[in-house]
Amino acid sequence: MASAIITPKGQVTIPQEIIEHLKLDTGTKVDFVILENGEVKIIPLNTPVKTLSGILERQEKKAITLEDMEKAISKGANDWT
Repeated sequence: MASAIITPKGQVTIPQEIIEHLKLDTGTKVDFVILENGEVKIIPLNTPVKTLSGILERQEKKAITLEDMEKAISKGANDWT
């Protein structure tokens, strides 16, 4: 496990082990995502979208059909008239 210290300015030097694991380069931007369980994930913004699949927890929801989407869009459009 890697660790770091937060400076008085709120800065952290990312340990080399993490830099290598995430394949970070100088100047790479990262996002910090707070998960529902309180964990924080660091996501390099140069990461292909496909590799991000499953990083966020989802509550189980019933899939919506195309017909249901079209009805909702139609209803929303009618609300504007």
